[in-house]
Amino acid sequence: MNLAELTVHEAGDLLRRREISAVELTEAVLARIHEREPTIRAYITVTAEEARQQAAAIDARLSAGEDLPPLAGIPIALKDNLCTRGIRTTCASRILADFRPPYDATVVERLRAAGAVILGKTNMDEFAMGSSTEFSAFHPTANPWDPTRVPGGSSGGSAAAVAAGEALAALGSDTGGSIRLPASFCGVVGLKPTYGRVSRYGLVAFGSSLDQIGPLTRDVTDAALVLSVIAGHDPNDSTSLPWPVPDYRRALTGEIADLRVGVPIEYFGEGIDPLVAEAVRRAIRRIGDLGAAVDEVSLPNTPYALPAYYVVAPAEASANLARYDGVKYGLRVEGADIWETFDRTREVGFGPEVKRRIMIGTYTLSAGYYEAYYLKAQKVRTLIKQDFDRAFERFDVLAVPTAPTVAFPIGARVEDPVAMYLTDVFTVTVNVAGLPGLVVPCALVHGLPVGLQLLGPPGSEETLLRVGYAFEQSGDWKAVRLP
Repeated sequence: MNLAELTVHEAGDLLRRREISAVELTEAVLARIHEREPTIRAYITVTAEEARQQAAAIDARLSAGEDLPPLAGIPIALKDNLCTRGIRTTCASRILADFRPPYDATVVERLRAAGAVILGKTNMDEFAMGSSTEFSAFHPTANPWDPTRVPGGSSGGSAAAVAAGEALAALGSDTGGSIRLPASFCGVVGLKPTYGRVSRYGLVAFGSSLDQIGPLTRDVTDAALVLSVIAGHDPNDSTSLPWPVPDYRRALTGEIADLRVGVPIEYFGEGIDPLVAEAVRRAIRRIGDLGAAVDEVSLPNTPYALPAYYVVAPAEASANLARYDGVKYGLRVEGADIWETFDRTREVGFGPEVKRRIMIGTYTLSAGYYEAYYLKAQKVRTLIKQDFDRAFERFDVLAVPTAPTVAFPIGARVEDPVAMYLTDVFTVTVNVAGLPGLVVPCALVHGLPVGLQLLGPPGSEETLLRVGYAFEQSGDWKAVRLP
């Protein structure tokens, strides 16, 4: 038994039965990191000694007879835009290359309180701006299924770590698909919760009305366990929803005969690889075979989601990244005066994709263009949400592809921003409307994973997990994890 290949719930059961120790489990994962990192490069920072200390503390509590929660002793990785007290948090950017936050993000606090073992910080596209984890200031991350291909982005390091056995679970953030796209490309489960379901306090902001933190795991049960820990109201986050947190694992009944599943026709049009489309349609037919009522539906404003997103997100990024001025924290490149210092710091500190989005966002917010671009994009956003509202009057869940293709070769789209942005065409709608989305592996195409994406109305994580679990249990799950 390779301990690094266990799921969270399998490892948790073994720990509580005292058949393995938290130190043994952590050492197995650290050994896998040492073995795979020269190829995968999923991490920016590995906190091996801290992880060993945390694991030893859990073993001491187990020896004392404590009844510990499900994540106690579980090695988990964190995307490097989540603040960790005293541990480098770079956002994969030179401008924060040596930044050590004085506090933990709320989700990190909750993982620590649950006894999770923090392995380190995973690679990402700089400030979460990208779809391939090639726009890191440090190095690209490779897909464990084929190291010549991207893992998706921007949470590619987190997804690759889970797929390669370099973590049992990981946290990512999702602004336009940054959890779900890597989940699809790497053959793991990814959950983007309802906007406000998980506190954003301590998440370095990209698009404040779009960002959401969620888990990347090896199966749906693990996603439910992690979400149960990180969800919940946080007074430090004004957008945090005051909803009670259910035991999401109890939703995993395997029964979906009472559910109605809609299939939006707009997600199967021009641009999708026919083999990917057929793989997703087969998965949807399997859901129907499990008893759910399946029918087509139209979301007519879907084609406008991507352009609206690429107005709103850069505008919010332009405002959020104005704080990196070389004065308060982070990189400082001295100039003749404060304005030259400001210019030089940002010129050196930001990579080309971040600069591109700041310029787009600043332009759309400028005098004379605000109404033409930003205001119009917000109106389109309302229309897209209304499409979903109407669809959810008829259906409990919508089932769609996650990406139009499987993982593409490293370098294939770096010089073509439009082609890169089109990678997000099936994921941005969820963020624009503030909805939850769950991705589960459903097939292999060209020898690479394909993810089925399940969407629901706000607060429907239990339903999405129920459908995802039923689908997962009905197929050959082992064929699509840990290559």
